[in-house]
Amino acid sequence: MIGFIGSVFSPWYKWSGRRDPQDHCCINVATYGPGGRFTMTDRGRPALRQSRDRLQVGPSSMHWTGHQLVITVDEIGALPMVTPVRGTITLTPQAMTEVEVALTPEGRHLWRPFAPSCRIEVALSQGHEWTGHGYFDANFGTAALEADFRFWTWGRYPLRDRTLCFYDATRADGSTLALGVEVDAQGEAREVAGPPLTPFRRSLWAVRRETRADAGVRPRQVLGMLDAPFYSRSLVETKIDGEVTRGVHEALDLRRFRQPLLKPMLALRVPRRRDWIFK
Repeated sequence: MIGFIGSVFSPWYKWSGRRDPQDHCCINVATYGPGGRFTMTDRGRPALRQSRDRLQVGPSSMHWTGHQLVITVDEIGALPMVTPVRGTITLTPQAMTEVEVALTPEGRHLWRPFAPSCRIEVALSQGHEWTGHGYFDANFGTAALEADFRFWTWGRYPLRDRTLCFYDATRADGSTLALGVEVDAQGEAREVAGPPLTPFRRSLWAVRRETRADAGVRPRQVLGMLDAPFYSRSLVETKIDGEVTRGVHEALDLRRFRQPLLKPMLALRVPRRRDWIFK
């Protein structure tokens, strides 16, 4: 689940010239398995309300209570599953960090791993009800992703006594980012080198994938979550510091995303709703 102000993957935001982020906001929800749905409605400025502790986009919202993030979902699935997606997601961080990382030297893109280790409770329609572990982070930017990056992968892996997050990217100028952040149960964070960057099987759309793994270990996909011509999200098993772990992995090919013909395809999955009236 992702909340966007300036919906970076929306073709409507791109076609608008990206002049007004608040006029292209979205609560994106993706569920997997039987009954899985995908929602990413690009909504206009009238649908956006913000305060210090609350983000509301049309009928859906995120509310920080002081110790939990409570997400209320009331969306409509994208084609071909055009049905309601409703319910609540409650995220309880184990601890919060104050980490902020610049992903580019001039700081046009920032990443904040607010809480890499959380308890999560999910109660959504189509039978998606479960509890488990999750994470809470955010990205901020003042430029289009494809303007500053060619490709990136990101992975979050829970271990026995800590959580590891890895960002590996090739920037538009050819320079690279190799970032590892380790966060313990008390929220103390430190930068780590991590094991070698290791390729594994490409996605269904042949997006290149790689992540961190101990020498001699080949990561593998356990569950495919989301596949697009430029993007892959999956549950990946790897081994780090001798410990087998399963975590969420993303791969993003911005060279593909730049292709103009891709935008009309995306518009079929990302409808535009310009107006909204709060009752």
